[in-house]
Amino acid sequence: MTSPERPPVAFDVATFGEAMLLLVADEPGPIENATLFHKRTAGAETNVAIGLARLGLKVGWASRLGTDSMGRALLAAMQGEGIDCSHVVCDPTQKTGFQFKGRVTDGSDPPVEYHRKGSAASQMRPEDIDEAWLRSARHLHATGVFAAVSESTLATALRTLDVARAAGRTISFDTNLRPTLWGSTERMRQCINDLAARADWVLPGIEEGRLLTGETTPEGVARFYRERGAKLVVVKLGPEGAWYDSDTAGTGHVDGFPVKEVIDTVGAGDGFAAGVISALLEGRSVPEAVRRGAWIGARAVQVLGDTEGLPTRAQLEAAGF
Repeated sequence: MTSPERPPVAFDVATFGEAMLLLVADEPGPIENATLFHKRTAGAETNVAIGLARLGLKVGWASRLGTDSMGRALLAAMQGEGIDCSHVVCDPTQKTGFQFKGRVTDGSDPPVEYHRKGSAASQMRPEDIDEAWLRSARHLHATGVFAAVSESTLATALRTLDVARAAGRTISFDTNLRPTLWGSTERMRQCINDLAARADWVLPGIEEGRLLTGETTPEGVARFYRERGAKLVVVKLGPEGAWYDSDTAGTGHVDGFPVKEVIDTVGAGDGFAAGVISALLEGRSVPEAVRRGAWIGARAVQVLGDTEGLPTRAQLEAAGF
């Protein structure tokens, strides 16, 4: 007989979050000087969802979109990746968020301009969660972005983690800071660390970790979250790879993968997350999972958009990961 705490699994990974239409400038320079843009998808949670779906995992994404052209384009793109969008609400009274991204040629972070205030996704509330659907996933992936969009999305994010945790599912959490969306650094720190304390696998970047924990080293950042209940912490170190601290594999460092040219750093952390999550759900070891994440992250910085570098399962296997 199936325990109510462990409901049957219907799919691999659930995620909640805002998708935005991304307009990427065709030439370097200030965004205001650009005249041509390429249309793509953006969103931390949706980037991970796409990465996992391309690797053959069954992924579900819950959100809200407008029925405008941007919302229709995003929904079609996600469905085209094979992602379950049955819990995406399309509301004709609300608008879809979008963003502009500039181009750079020196490997630095590109300028980004968001237009998401009052978006459809920002209206999501805890009562929008289909708890039976969420419990039917093996795993929940969450990020600090969705929590930062509005007070109601913060409450929704907290509820999703609580539901998944109560059902005995594993949870990954990428801190993914967006300081401009929070009222203060202290509130951001408090809320993000509260969310992280509910997760099994915590994936901060080193600079994010320093800001959130007050620690200065990867070892210190990892220890901070391990002391608060995380079974695994992977601290992303950019080109230097990553440091991990886990229940099963102890501590260690995985080198980064050299790249010929850095085109666009946005989305690299999401690719890293997709690599780690997919490997762990396959039963791979922590070092193997972190190495896969580092490889996908390196692919991500060599392309212009957020998801163009995310590999298929065939590409992953051809590369030996």
